[in-house]
Amino acid sequence: MTQLREECLWQHVTPKPADTAVLDAALKADVCVIGAGITGLCAALQLLEQGVRVVVLEAHEVGHGGSGRNVGLVNAGTWIPPDEVEATLGEARGIRLNSVLGQAPAEVFALIARYGIDCQAHNQGTLHMAHNASGVADLQSRHDQWRRRGAAVELLRGSECAEYCGTDKIAAALLDRRAGTINPLAYTRGLAAAVTRLGGQIFSRSAVEVLQRQGASWLVKTAQGEVSANQVVISTGAYTEGEWTDLKQHFFRGYYFQVASTPLQGAAADSVLKHGQGSWDTRTVLSSIRRDDQGRLLLGSLGRLDNKPAWFIRRWADRIQQHYFPALGRVEWAMHWTGCIDFTPDHLMRLFEPAAGVVAVTGYNGRGNTTGTVVGRALAEYLLKGDTSSLPLPFSPAKPLRGGAVRSGFYETGFSLYHAGQCLRVVL
Repeated sequence: MTQLREECLWQHVTPKPADTAVLDAALKADVCVIGAGITGLCAALQLLEQGVRVVVLEAHEVGHGGSGRNVGLVNAGTWIPPDEVEATLGEARGIRLNSVLGQAPAEVFALIARYGIDCQAHNQGTLHMAHNASGVADLQSRHDQWRRRGAAVELLRGSECAEYCGTDKIAAALLDRRAGTINPLAYTRGLAAAVTRLGGQIFSRSAVEVLQRQGASWLVKTAQGEVSANQVVISTGAYTEGEWTDLKQHFFRGYYFQVASTPLQGAAADSVLKHGQGSWDTRTVLSSIRRDDQGRLLLGSLGRLDNKPAWFIRRWADRIQQHYFPALGRVEWAMHWTGCIDFTPDHLMRLFEPAAGVVAVTGYNGRGNTTGTVVGRALAEYLLKGDTSSLPLPFSPAKPLRGGAVRSGFYETGFSLYHAGQCLRVVL
């Protein structure tokens, strides 16, 4: 039996870049970006292309957080359907956000091509899979809503659905041809390499300890150095650490785990998602299924596995695999990992301008690959021009979310019970 180890697949398969230095000096920059994930790096790229001096500070390593740990789906839109977005935000703001995020996958793939990023990018779409009759109704509604907006989506049923998904256990699947898949860590590291090529400075293992006004500038201090900058971008998301910002009060932390098999070969393996899409489902406790370029099967779901024993992880993965893809026979599970998500109650992001010259974002709700790409660019455009029309949403007022820790614990308990039920064959 293959030893099941706690390791992120993307770390395992992505070549390690040259080490970045620790900040140990006093620097000056036009903009200091805090957080070397997709948002911060895309902001840095946009600024550097306009001749702005940029320093990026990362508490760990490039792509340490959600940018390097996620499923790798390049999805269009938000977690909630477009009609609900417009009902929540109002028609004008909702239309704007739906338009920006509907085009976001195209921006991701264009950026990959522009900078020659090797991140196993595939633009064959994604599949949203209905697990029961109510799921089919949900997908039909989403299909109709996106088609009214001109999106390239199709609702697959019957034999066509089975062919695309590789299983007869899915009643219908919404194929979104705008979307696709990537290796998210390779994408993030590729963005970082582009930042460096354009003259930006990236410092890892350089956690921010102080952010304070100093005359007309902002002083960003780490344990061993500091950056004096005219403007600051805070892009730390669910991995926000320290007491230098209250951004943590504006979301509640959730978790998402994944389990990866050893590479699979043969006709049965080739039939699983044979057209190259990644997928997720309509379950209340959302799950995902995809393959990587080496044939591994990746299963994921809301919750965490870093506090679960190996037998539990294997039993859960076996249960899901055997339900959907019994023809695979026995699958060896090689690694598992858990990442964090910054959730908001309405599943919509928040943009902040806590002080003049400082911008921040949180609440991607699991859509960071696309949302981070377009929001990073938009925040940079705002800093360059001072025009809020570049933003996908207006800045939000500072209204901290109450009971975030309680929400996080409540959801995690529910997810754990649900997965235990799957292991015991009580639910699926």
